Amino acid sequence: MRFVATLLAFILALVSGPAFADKKKEKIEVKDAKVVTDNRPPVPSVTDPANLWYLDLSTGGRVVIWLRPDAAPKMVERVKLLTSQHFYDGLLFHRVIEGFMAQTGDPKGDGTGGSTLPNVPAEFNWLPHVRGAVSAAREGAPEGATVEAVTKAENSANSQFFIVFNPTMKLDKKYTVFGRVISGMEYVDTIARGEPPTAPSRILHAYLGTDNPPAYVPAPPAPVALPAPAGVIKLAPKAKLATTAVPRKKAA
Repeated sequence: MRFVATLLAFILALVSGPAFADKKKEKIEVKDAKVVTDNRPPVPSVTDPANLWYLDLSTGGRVVIWLRPDAAPKMVERVKLLTSQHFYDGLLFHRVIEGFMAQTGDPKGDGTGGSTLPNVPAEFNWLPHVRGAVSAAREGAPEGATVEAVTKAENSANSQFFIVFNPTMKLDKKYTVFGRVISGMEYVDTIARGEPPTAPSRILHAYLGTDNPPAYVPAPPAPVALPAPAGVIKLAPKAKLATTAVPRKKAA
């Protein structure tokens, strides 16, 4: 009996010891982390037409982007509104860096423009800048800038956005990721490179899934200027004749 009592005391001490206490604490921490996760808005379905963004590119096909209003509701609302206004139709990819990203959304085509709507405040979130991530472009703040200047730059997103070629995690929580390419990344990969490109690629049309987008239609081929046939001499245009009337003399 004394042996049994000693064994039970040892087991009781072991259960209430530091090792078991730490495991209990760890379980609570995991539970707390789950609570934080549960407080996020629900993730939209990847098949929900209301959160599918279609970009028909001049590179030969359609890109489908899964929008994430759970992570960046204001930026998603902005691109939906601009798309309904046909704002993105015809815009160039004005800044495209190999191995990094392709940027568009500027009606000026030089990176300095945006829509006439107010800027969108920063919505830095948990979504990473992996391949295919779609993130809001914004102004940058120079090194050593004041807190006010940094805050202004962080809140300067408007209409421009970029699509990531290769993972660039250094941008995480510094730029607002609001979507992810789920189809057609091969058409993003063939966007013309350059800052700016010499022959930039463009967005032909942008649609939302709720628009019931028509089938992709390729861009018409650019007109080719044909040289004049050999031996043909171009004549200069004829000079215009004076049309001023000469007054007649009155009869005597």
